[in-house]
Amino acid sequence: MSNDLPELQQKSQQLSIINRFSLSLIEINELDELFHYVTTEVVSQLGFVDCVIYLCDYSRQVLTQVAARGDKSADEDYIIAQQQIPLNAGITGYVAKTGLPLLIDDVSNDPRYLADSRPALSELCVPLIYNHQVLGVIDCEHPLTHYFTDEHLEILTTVASMLSAKINQCHTLIDLKQTVQQLNQAQTLEKGMLQIASLTYESADVDLFYQDLHHIVKSLINAQNLFIALYEKKTGILEIPYIVEAGVRNTAQKRFNTKQFSNTASVYLIKSNRSMLLNQADYLSHIEQGHFELVGGLPHSWLGVPFEVNNAYNGIVVVQSYDEQYQYTQHDLDILTYISRQISLAINRELARQSLEHKVMHDELTGLANRALLIDRFNQAISRFSRQSNHSMHALLYLDFDRFKIINDTLGHQVGDKFLIEICAIIQSCIRQIDTLARLGGDEFAILVEDIQSTHEVESLVKRIQKALEDPIEIDGNLLQGSTSIGVAFACHETDVAYKILQRADAAMYEAKSLGRGQVQFFSESMRQKLKGAALLETDIQRAIQHNEFELYYQPIFRIADGSVAAFEALVRWHHPDKGFVTPDSFIPVAEDSGLIMQLDLHLLEQAAKQLQCWQKTIKTPFRITVNVSSRHFANLDFVSFIDNLYQSYQLKPGSLCIEITESGLIANLSLATKIIEGLAPHQVKLCLDDFGTGYSALGYLHQLPIHVLKIDKSFIDNLKDGKNNPLVEAILTLAVSLELDVVAEGIEQQSQLDVLKQTNCDYGQGFLVAKPMPAAEAILYLNEHK
Repeated sequence: MSNDLPELQQKSQQLSIINRFSLSLIEINELDELFHYVTTEVVSQLGFVDCVIYLCDYSRQVLTQVAARGDKSADEDYIIAQQQIPLNAGITGYVAKTGLPLLIDDVSNDPRYLADSRPALSELCVPLIYNHQVLGVIDCEHPLTHYFTDEHLEILTTVASMLSAKINQCHTLIDLKQTVQQLNQAQTLEKGMLQIASLTYESADVDLFYQDLHHIVKSLINAQNLFIALYEKKTGILEIPYIVEAGVRNTAQKRFNTKQFSNTASVYLIKSNRSMLLNQADYLSHIEQGHFELVGGLPHSWLGVPFEVNNAYNGIVVVQSYDEQYQYTQHDLDILTYISRQISLAINRELARQSLEHKVMHDELTGLANRALLIDRFNQAISRFSRQSNHSMHALLYLDFDRFKIINDTLGHQVGDKFLIEICAIIQSCIRQIDTLARLGGDEFAILVEDIQSTHEVESLVKRIQKALEDPIEIDGNLLQGSTSIGVAFACHETDVAYKILQRADAAMYEAKSLGRGQVQFFSESMRQKLKGAALLETDIQRAIQHNEFELYYQPIFRIADGSVAAFEALVRWHHPDKGFVTPDSFIPVAEDSGLIMQLDLHLLEQAAKQLQCWQKTIKTPFRITVNVSSRHFANLDFVSFIDNLYQSYQLKPGSLCIEITESGLIANLSLATKIIEGLAPHQVKLCLDDFGTGYSALGYLHQLPIHVLKIDKSFIDNLKDGKNNPLVEAILTLAVSLELDVVAEGIEQQSQLDVLKQTNCDYGQGFLVAKPMPAAEAILYLNEHK
């Protein structure tokens, strides 16, 4: 720029240069492009021989060159020797430190000058300042003294101001882009984490879980090479259920003894039980230290995280990178740690599911298959008939251990349980591995014998079982004899149904049991007809409940002293529309076997409640009705709610509706039964133990259940004759007095029996001598006559 230009023209030219800078800087948003433009334009527009931009690096206390440009005559690649200058050195350092511009006419007289490969005599240096902070400097040099003018200083200072603002704008834009990128990464990470968490709790198949998990993990970290391994502590087996190599899954299931792979990084990770983030040098260092050996290719980066599952397994999840451009970071480690926890949860859920499935399909005491699993396997075996060319068949053996109830009642459930476990082990040793021994409940078991060619194979198996059970079994010092009644049925066609074959085997077993201990019966045509009749009767019972064909008859329970009525026992009668009168002995066992007894009992209880409500309106003398119910009701607390509803709905007087159970009716859960009986206490419902003395659980019931009334079985009363008391009856009465229980003598049919009872402590009686069961209309008349 000529120094003799008129002042106005100089100002105009300055403004023109500044305007061009200003307009051009608006359009530039990249720092490298920005620095290149400024240095180029300063040289070309102001006629300088060079222009260099330095930025401050306060962490290292240096000025770092970011752009340099020479005049047209210089090389295209303009290189300045001073790539970095200490903040406290040279003219540029001074300007950066003070924030003040310097125009030096002759640098040869200035000790601060740092000579470059192209020595200069004059220098112009201005600071880049934004918001009171020095960002860097623009430095220009010239080989002539007194080259730079005040106008140069003014223009360069203005350019520096605009450049400083633009640098801040670019940094803000960069920060914004980084923030957006970090936000997107955070959203991707959050989405991935939520997907993994959701997958963990929703996936029903662990293999599909691994596949879906890997798909999500790939969006978060480099997972082209990933594997999951599980080490079972109990067996020492290392299993790799999921492995992907170079993006391709290897579906072969891999199970190894850890001794086979004791020298691998995976086993080392399991043993050390700590996360490992290794670069290639770290990996080689472990190899040199003998921690593990190189198996396969050398990874550029290796990341592994251990986890534990339910104290039974140690697991690891490992990712490997063979790409030199990718190095795993602490952030990746944090992600993989989270993933390892989700894998642990998923595997734990799978193990819990398997355990639950095993419990659902197996008997808890013996560990054998239960009824559901037996039926499932039987149906599968039957379905194979359609695919088999040979004429094989399947046999089902239904076993009931003889006299097991006596063992339970006399020696206790603990001995009984041990006896069952031992006898099952003996039978298991008699069958093939492909056969299924199942516990159906209580002392009833079944054996599914698949793919046999003749009945002789079953006969041979039965003989082996009978031979194996010949020797007594010692349980807690007790010698117990094992014996079983067996019923056998066959499936020969693909149209057979498992549960029907089981019914046939069950029927054959009962037939065998009726013949004595240790008998065997094969299902026959006569049994088929009997089963068919039972099935028809079961349908009739359902219809009879719906159509109210059952009627209650009432037999008085009287006071032995004066014959007055204390209560009625409600006894069911069935008037079948086609068959006429059906005896209880014919339909009650069918109702018990089919489970309809529960529905029938509730139906009869409601009938009794209705009758009570009707009688209580006219009769003020207290009395009660007792209804005999199945012991199955004492396994469900809903029975309490049902009785409570009857008392409230029919406004029954406290203690007017009571229940009976027979001694032979097995109550499996005595603690639950006690809760149910106690739950009936607010209505003063009494529990009567019927047929006392005929079974083996009587004393156990008296000891463990809150019984209120004992009913001495008719078989004891039959022996009261010639005016003499039966010692057993006397013993029962003495026991009842000590336990503060009421006693009813059942089956009084002779005057001599009543005379003997009048001499005892027995307060109540029941029997044909006084009154037979009668319809409700007759019963109310009888009650009015014998209040």
